[in-house]
Amino acid sequence: MFMAEAFSPHETLAAALVPHAAEGDDGSHDLAHILRVFKNAMRIHAGEGGDGRVLAASVLLHDCVAVEKNSPLRARASALAAEKASSILAELGWSREDIDAVAHAITAHSFSAGVAPQTMEAKILQDADRLDAIGMVGAARCFYIGGRLGSGLYDPFDPAGANRPLDDKRYAIDHFQTKLFKLAEGFQTETGRRLAAARDKSLRDFLSAFMDEI
Repeated sequence: MFMAEAFSPHETLAAALVPHAAEGDDGSHDLAHILRVFKNAMRIHAGEGGDGRVLAASVLLHDCVAVEKNSPLRARASALAAEKASSILAELGWSREDIDAVAHAITAHSFSAGVAPQTMEAKILQDADRLDAIGMVGAARCFYIGGRLGSGLYDPFDPAGANRPLDDKRYAIDHFQTKLFKLAEGFQTETGRRLAAARDKSLRDFLSAFMDEI
């Protein structure tokens, strides 16, 4: 059951935008993900500033177009979402300036897009989204996506990839080294960097414990 108050203090905006927030059946980019990113963003916003309304809309619509991780369109996913978000906000009567601000934040949030965030709202959204990719939630999402794409958990004879090329399409655990452990280095805000450091440690501790069990 959708509860607008979970998106306080932007309940009214959430009520209007949540119906557009997520499409498809990807449980790593569903409404639960949107809400986690929203909470991360509001926490960073409290320390860093920025336009809260633009930020909230950016969070709510950043995954409004679903593109699978293994799709050739993956690098364009955030641009496609920005285009759709712009249309949605235009229908709601938003100004062109604010629509462009939301579109930039959505375009720049994606790791795959390689677009540098230029505004505070864009920096916060990128940090908030990446926080959801590390820590315990990040580990859970990694294995969920691996299963969704048909990957194995790990190479039974060389799980750490000491004597083979890392391949996160074949083995989910390889994704920790190919991407997840790199994310903490690229946070845009001081608040985001502080939160990322704690989650990065949790993720590294998780991998260590995982390796001990196999």
